[in-house]
Amino acid sequence: MNGAESLVRTLVAAGVTVCFTNPGTSEMHFVAALDRVEGMRCVLGLFEGVVTGAADGYWRMAQWPAATLLHLGPGLGNGLANLHNARKASSGIVNIVGEHATYHLQYDAPLTADIEGIARPVSHWVRTATEARKVAADGAEAIAVAATPPGHIATLVLPGDAAWGEGSGPAPLPPVPPRARVSEEAVRQAAALLRPGKGALLLLGGQAVWEEGLTWAGAIARHTGARLLAQMANARLQRGAGRVAVERVPFPVPQAVALLKDVQRVVLVAARPPVAFFAYPDRPSVLTPPGCTFHTLATPAEDALDALARLADAVGAQRRQAPLQPPWRPPLPTGPLTPEGAGAVLAHALPEQAIVVDESVTTGRGFFPLTAGAPPHDWLQNMGGSIGYGLPVAIGAAIACPQRKVLALVGDGSAMYTVQALWTMAREGLDVTVVIWANRTYQILKGEFANVGAGSPGVKARHMLDIDRPTLDWVAMAKAMGVPAARATDCETLLAQLRRGLAAPGPYLIEAVL
Repeated sequence: MNGAESLVRTLVAAGVTVCFTNPGTSEMHFVAALDRVEGMRCVLGLFEGVVTGAADGYWRMAQWPAATLLHLGPGLGNGLANLHNARKASSGIVNIVGEHATYHLQYDAPLTADIEGIARPVSHWVRTATEARKVAADGAEAIAVAATPPGHIATLVLPGDAAWGEGSGPAPLPPVPPRARVSEEAVRQAAALLRPGKGALLLLGGQAVWEEGLTWAGAIARHTGARLLAQMANARLQRGAGRVAVERVPFPVPQAVALLKDVQRVVLVAARPPVAFFAYPDRPSVLTPPGCTFHTLATPAEDALDALARLADAVGAQRRQAPLQPPWRPPLPTGPLTPEGAGAVLAHALPEQAIVVDESVTTGRGFFPLTAGAPPHDWLQNMGGSIGYGLPVAIGAAIACPQRKVLALVGDGSAMYTVQALWTMAREGLDVTVVIWANRTYQILKGEFANVGAGSPGVKARHMLDIDRPTLDWVAMAKAMGVPAARATDCETLLAQLRRGLAAPGPYLIEAVL
């Protein structure tokens, strides 16, 4: 058994049973091992950003890492943007990156690169295998690192001779530490800050925006009079009828500052203090008022669910006090598509237990309140801000949860970054319905142009912000990659196409022209 097969058997034995791949010459022994060993599903992406983004989506729903297989330094480099997003979302991933045989590195062949240097900014753990008999143990350690709460990125560089040399056989998985329990003192201090009610905010992220966490947080807020908010973006937020509805910190700085202006004390539950996405002239970077007090009840790595249950007990709140969202849908709109009309249509179309992957950017800013009373569903957001996350994350979510429908809401500019994901959806027959919001422009950048005080865009600037001339034909692109598609220009057609896509097996794309 060579080093590559030892590694594959180690992965499978540890429950890492999906490998998102884009291999090259240096990885052929690993590919051969994947071919020989039963139990690993191999999913090909035609661009490395699809591969890394899919691994991010898989973790968010499975809460266990998938592996990626990337080709040398340039292949890893192509996947960096979505590894950045995955790191910000605390997603656990095991990257296997091929490398030249160790004796070949001295010749500085064209693809020679500093792979560890490329990996470190987006990895919590980086190691280059030094010999074939240690590869399996290196891989087992990488899995344990990736699976350690709240989720980490582990990158193992695999030289060719370490892959084809004689291996050790599979290695056992080291113990994976559980989430740490927060101290009694952290609970006591949080209770003291919340009891006065007025001016207090419970700010949630991570596990705290899962159904159980929201239930406890809702009960605490109702009992104490504290306000309840989720952070601006969340890796996986569980919402809909029968769950506690929670508003998020808005993206626009003026709206966020206005929403938080009366906050005096903030209890952070797996969340970070709210800050502006970007710096703007004459606008604050910190969104809370000066002098605001912060207390961390639980970090993203700690057991936020247990912490909230204990906090509820400390303040005297009971679970039944949680204010649950009743079923509700806005009036069904008609006529030409608008962002508000699209949000209302989504509320009517969402099936129970849908997984919504949101990269709607400007079009979707108003979707959240309109869909609050839809059937229970999960909502996944981009926590790293690097666009092109939506389509790949939808792949990973669909593979992790094949029994659930995935709805990917993606702006046309964002979707062009990882359009190759459509091909993978078709090849794997994934139940993903994609809605492309086709406004033919980088609409968010037009707003940001003004927000940073750059004035009004001139002719050259407009040419850098619009994506028309030629107009992107999403129906044709989808069909070229094997995905059935249709176009919608009004609310009635969008609703009909959504129902069609969500009812049929396999992928479906709707170009929603705004």
